[in-house]
Amino acid sequence: MELYYSFSVLIVLASIFAYINYRFLKLPSTIGIMVIAIIVSIILVVFGQSFLPKTFNHLNNLMNSIDFTEVLMGAMLNFLLFAGGIHININDLKEQFRPVLIFSTAGVVISTFIVGFGMFYLLPVLGINMPFIYCLLFGALISPTDPVAVLSVLKQAKVSKSLETKVAGESLFNDGMAVVVFTVVLQLAIGREVDLGIESITMLLMKEAGGGLLLGVVLGYITSRLMREVDDYIISVLVTLAVVMGGYLVARHLHISGPLTMVAAGLFMGNFNVNFKMKSVTQDYLIKFWELIDEILNAVLFLFIGFELLMIKDLNHYIIAGLLGIVVVLAARFISIWAPTRFMSLNNRFSPQTIKVLFWGGIRGGVSIALAMSIPKGEYSNIILSITYCVVVFSIVVQGLTIVKVANPKHIEKEGQDEESIALDENY
Repeated sequence: MELYYSFSVLIVLASIFAYINYRFLKLPSTIGIMVIAIIVSIILVVFGQSFLPKTFNHLNNLMNSIDFTEVLMGAMLNFLLFAGGIHININDLKEQFRPVLIFSTAGVVISTFIVGFGMFYLLPVLGINMPFIYCLLFGALISPTDPVAVLSVLKQAKVSKSLETKVAGESLFNDGMAVVVFTVVLQLAIGREVDLGIESITMLLMKEAGGGLLLGVVLGYITSRLMREVDDYIISVLVTLAVVMGGYLVARHLHISGPLTMVAAGLFMGNFNVNFKMKSVTQDYLIKFWELIDEILNAVLFLFIGFELLMIKDLNHYIIAGLLGIVVVLAARFISIWAPTRFMSLNNRFSPQTIKVLFWGGIRGGVSIALAMSIPKGEYSNIILSITYCVVVFSIVVQGLTIVKVANPKHIEKEGQDEESIALDENY
């Protein structure tokens, strides 16, 4: 009943905030919900204990009773990643495989170290002395772009299909590398011995990322074959739900990446099923069901992010550090995009417009907050969480609301024409 009560309150608040946003703010739905939640949180923090003590205590207790890391990483993210993967065309992904692979692996590592070194040398200017290993830990959790936030924002920006695939593909696949880097650095930070040999790290990555992808493909293939034999929309919906919920349990038992399992399963099922003629009513129900799940969970997730402000102690003490973190993370994002494009320039052309959208479209979100909250309580955990929250809020609100302007339609159209001409030249 406690879980039911918590989820009921969140759904009610999400629906009220969504209505207020639609009528008055007119921001993109998820961003609007988060902004209203942040405003309500600030009001409660400033005036709650004096004027609305019961409301403040109830909401504060509600947020403290929910394990955000477990709820997001163990439940919501699986549904959202499957919903995102099922709508991506595998042929488009194949064409952009090389940049997606490099951005989601080398890009994450480059960004992690740039953020780590940047924060280590700049934080002392603000009177904050944080060991390098914890600065590197912050770099590891803030470097991966959030697939949920990115896919939500991409719906607004009318970018070319190739550019959309690069941005979405990177965000869907960088979790595997990010989790491995974060896990290794966290173990070092808390004093555990970790084998840093190339062979050990490679095996960990293969197990975490490779195992997740393999399990996703196996689940996708088996369930797709089942759906092919029974073309019924009710059974199709139940089967896809079973893949997400049962697949996560299997991934967790095997200690492999649940998020990558969901991405692979969604990609496989979304593309395998086009090879046979599914009834239009079945396909329509299936697509609308997952779109609805996507919208509802996105609303709840961004509401979560807004109300996380209530759980961060002494955030006002680290606002300047948060602003510094924003600048360092943006610089790291630019370098981690620009440097690989120079490496790939022989076979892939990246126009300034493409780099600009990849840079500004690297949205951070709930995944970074969840990883920050999973750090054991200690001297530096609250500092990291506070800076992470500042970066995430800036990323979602500022980058999310301006990505449409950055992705200039005229430049996008010209870029598409240039890419077509380059492809024709290479073919000849």
